[in-house]
Amino acid sequence: MEIRAYEEKDLEALKAIHARQGFGYEFPDLGNPLFLTKLVLGREAGGKGIVGASLLRLTAEAYLLLEPEAGTPRERWQWLLGLHEATRREALARGLEDVHAWLPPAIAGKFGKRLTRLGWVRDDAWTPYCKRLV
Repeated sequence: MEIRAYEEKDLEALKAIHARQGFGYEFPDLGNPLFLTKLVLGREAGGKGIVGASLLRLTAEAYLLLEPEAGTPRERWQWLLGLHEATRREALARGLEDVHAWLPPAIAGKFGKRLTRLGWVRDDAWTPYCKRLV
């Protein structure tokens, strides 16, 4: 077994593995600079007989800090709208493709509806897991 950095010559083998998995999402653009880690698993030295890859794409986790006692509900909504748009522009300028938010259960129902109004989608199609790097 050999684990090494991805090379362009590996592309067709990885596309074939992806197709055989049949998960229904497009093969990622490995030329995208948001892919920070691209490792290939080969059965033997030199990368012949590729059997897998591990890919890490940069994404962002959103946090909102907004004083709950300040202003009126209408003012807080306007503040949220301002922050939301400014943050969207900043994320795009940095080249990000997506932002994720995990809502505490106590606010998920009501605040989730507000996020939906702003174009966010609840994505329950895939089950998220987290690996804490300590």
